[in-house]
Amino acid sequence: MEIKSDLRRSVSRDQINVYFQPKVDLRTNKIVGMEALVRWDHPHKGIICPQEFIPLAEETGTINEVGLWVMMGACLQVKRWMDQGYGPYSIAVNLSSVQLENGNIINQVKQVLDETQIDPPLLELEITESTIMHNPEQVIEVLQRLKDMGVQLAVDDFGTGYSSLSYLKRFPIDLLKIDVTFVRDLETDADDRAIIQNIIALAHSLRPQVVAEGVETRQQQELLRALDCDYIQELL
Repeated sequence: MEIKSDLRRSVSRDQINVYFQPKVDLRTNKIVGMEALVRWDHPHKGIICPQEFIPLAEETGTINEVGLWVMMGACLQVKRWMDQGYGPYSIAVNLSSVQLENGNIINQVKQVLDETQIDPPLLELEITESTIMHNPEQVIEVLQRLKDMGVQLAVDDFGTGYSSLSYLKRFPIDLLKIDVTFVRDLETDADDRAIIQNIIALAHSLRPQVVAEGVETRQQQELLRALDCDYIQELL
């Protein structure tokens, strides 16, 4: 109850912080984008990861306020980088199932794009497989409306959830993100290499590009390049 109460006041007290994880193009070895990683800097409990406080934010209804704050802050940072002569970089922001289901995400994205004046394709919205399959028909409709606005759409942690390929082909998805659990043992585990190879082949056959998360070593990077992966994100 104490954490829930504190969470309601976290945004107004500037306790929600955003960190940026680079996305690297494997063809050019250049940074082409960032993912916004949110952390709650609690005054007494220290840094709290999203796995701990996002479910509480969904339960208490503060997820929309937190989500809008993160999206706005991330896009404003992209605009600042461009004004300083860097980029342009795409910015990936995670969405929860609650944000997709309450119907307000369309207005929030429009508000962010209008206020920050970044090009819509620079904003990349990430959803998980479980979010997709929670209410697939409604999610497809919302994603299509977001796609019509020009933003990019990504499926996060691909391969760890319960998505149906029959639904996957209907989603207007631009990117599939390979979960770190497959990347971690890529150098030593032939099964992980086979899984990644097949995810990349599947994605490219359906048009989405592929991002491998949690890359830690040069050998992992070279193996992913050989497997025709498009982008990587390194662990912070």
